[in-house]
Amino acid sequence: MAYLSQLHHFPTPISYFTVAKTPNPIFSSHNTLPFSTSILSALSHTKSISLARRSISRSVPQFSTGELSGTVDDDELPDELDHHVNYSDDDDEIDVVTLEQEAKDVVLEYSNSLSRVLSIDDEKSDVKETAKTSKRSKQKKKIIPDNLLPRIAIVGRPNVGKSALFNRLVGGNRAIVVDEPGVTRDRLYGRSYWGEHEFMVVDTGGVLTVSKSRTTVMKELDITTTIGMDGIPLASREAAVARMPSMIEKQAIAAVEESSVIIFLVDGQAGLTAADVEIADWLRKNYSNKCTILAVNKCESPRKRIMQASEFWSLGLEPIPISAISGTGTGELLDLVCSGIQKVEEPNNLVEEEDYVPAISIVGRPNVGKSSILNALVGEDRTIVSPISGTTRDAIDTEFIGADGQKFHLIDTAGIRKRTAVASAGSTTEALSVNRAFRAIRRSDVVALVIEAMACITEQDYKIAERIEKEGKGCVIVVNKWDTIPNKNQQTAFHYEQDIREKLRLLDWAPVVYSTALAGQSVEKIIVAASEVEKERSRRLGTSILNQVVRESVTFKPPPRTRGGKRGRVYYCTQAAIRPPTFVFFVNDAKLFPETYRRFMEKQLRTNAGFPGTPIRLLWRSRRKMEKDEGKMVTRTKENNASRRRKLITTTQ
Repeated sequence: MAYLSQLHHFPTPISYFTVAKTPNPIFSSHNTLPFSTSILSALSHTKSISLARRSISRSVPQFSTGELSGTVDDDELPDELDHHVNYSDDDDEIDVVTLEQEAKDVVLEYSNSLSRVLSIDDEKSDVKETAKTSKRSKQKKKIIPDNLLPRIAIVGRPNVGKSALFNRLVGGNRAIVVDEPGVTRDRLYGRSYWGEHEFMVVDTGGVLTVSKSRTTVMKELDITTTIGMDGIPLASREAAVARMPSMIEKQAIAAVEESSVIIFLVDGQAGLTAADVEIADWLRKNYSNKCTILAVNKCESPRKRIMQASEFWSLGLEPIPISAISGTGTGELLDLVCSGIQKVEEPNNLVEEEDYVPAISIVGRPNVGKSSILNALVGEDRTIVSPISGTTRDAIDTEFIGADGQKFHLIDTAGIRKRTAVASAGSTTEALSVNRAFRAIRRSDVVALVIEAMACITEQDYKIAERIEKEGKGCVIVVNKWDTIPNKNQQTAFHYEQDIREKLRLLDWAPVVYSTALAGQSVEKIIVAASEVEKERSRRLGTSILNQVVRESVTFKPPPRTRGGKRGRVYYCTQAAIRPPTFVFFVNDAKLFPETYRRFMEKQLRTNAGFPGTPIRLLWRSRRKMEKDEGKMVTRTKENNASRRRKLITTTQ
């Protein structure tokens, strides 16, 4: 029975991950993948190409731009004397060593072409290198774990430039910076260093300590009670709006509690306000034991900056005039920050770990429970959970350690609405939030696509699935709020999964997990499934097994003939990359292999080799093109030799 057909007959979401946890599950006796008898006999009784494992590896761009994790290993070269393979009807021999290098070039060429298609609008970074930031010009390697570093919290009222200062200190464009109040709501962490000191900077939402009317709060926090809140009673909407300021303040308080130094940021252009006075009194009353630094932002003018800062002496702290946008004064600010923390030395018992930590991004439409899933996984209120649509703005990164000790990088994202809906709303913040969500997909290894159980799968879900597949990311489909389905029985999950497979055909290889995040039910299955998907995404299939599968597939169903009687022929196949698994087919003419036959070959690979939870790439390389490229190389070589001879004759004369 085909592997994909087996997948549809399991009522439980991840029960089909039955491959034994071995370095290469293809050779495991516990493997349940349905290899044909002829393939198994070929592996046992025939002499096939053995692969020499070499430690040399190099990274190439995956099929997208930005931060990529696709890798190509130079370990697929035969170690036998016979370096020629040919299982087509031609009599020509194939140079395997040349084809292996050619396959890597094909992957790189395809990667570059796809990068131009899957472009994401770049955001202009306001962080510029200045003379005062020269101490931070060279990036340090992460040696000390994040949880051991001291934390620096940035607090203040809304729209004073906390996110701009956060971006300045961490040296990137991590937080969304818009000239609107209430953009940041959750805690945002970033690693930074100054001189010999390393620390974590925490960006927080604006603290609204002054009593305001509900209308004023909604305006300052850019809250709407209509978009994405259909079906929610009006009383619940108003209650959620009323709770939002306290939830944002709760996140800010959590950041202050865990921090060693507090940067109290005020607006030098707006001057001293009643909210600034209340925040200063709150810090003095509750956190007098912590080092508090008063930074006066937006002091770009050299002549006015001293006058702007002098107004804030009444708060009882020494004001430091800075400009988060231009970087003016940030050097003095960092000197004060480092004077309030102790230098953290590398622990002696620190175990050397691999740099690679799988990243799992949680994406989906608004109000499907993405933040609830993150909170349930980490066991704390890491992000704000509210029925208000668009509560999450930035991409929230969190380190997570699974039950088996495996580390993961979790990324919570904003809800992705239709592009037309975002454009019609006219919100710059939402447009940037959606852009960050797409960037989170790009820099992740596995994507958890969250779907609300009671909501129908929409065209937007299909668009997100299409993006995941094009980016080449592993995927786990999470059906959240499973407790809202009435009258469930043993067949409910089976029929629900069939509906998902029908409407999201692009992800028919992705596992399905059912969870109730608010109650914490089955959320751990998401990590288990994502871990298995990442293993499959990083798995390499031996060249001998791969060519045996392809040979049997071609024998079972040869490529169709053209009207002129031509038929496509496969000479050689190799896996040229992982994450996602990428296979290059060397054929006589790629045009002789229609799309239907290519889908057939992909199905055969999945049937005989598995790769559940990850897309696979099949690239077809024409031998005619290979010979053309080789001809150009020979021509260039002859021209160079002739040029050398002419120069030699001229010099002799």
